[in-house]
Amino acid sequence: MTTTPRNTDSRCPISASLEVVGEKWTLLILRDVYRGLHRFSQLERSLGCPKALLAQRLRKLVDAGILAKESYREEGQRARAAYALTAKGRDLAPILLTLQEWGLKHVDGTRVPR
Repeated sequence: MTTTPRNTDSRCPISASLEVVGEKWTLLILRDVYRGLHRFSQLERSLGCPKALLAQRLRKLVDAGILAKESYREEGQRARAAYALTAKGRDLAPILLTLQEWGLKHVDGTRVPR
């Protein structure tokens, strides 16, 4: 039997925030962007998630104003996208750090990624 949460009020700030950033891959993308990975290929290699899923999550973060898409071109290559945190995205740093600290303290076997 599946139960639906009683309070699905979209005016709840926690519920509304989770609609934007409450998915595993989204949080891991943000973690990696904070760690200095800005290119699609870097994120794909680090995360190991399917390309279509990564593209979808990046698009959602750009549409939400958390990441900004910036074009770059390596010599002899076509233009590609890099992703940078916006002010809105940088405001998520304390949340990610707190989640990391909680995991280190309460989840066996966790470690800070290199």
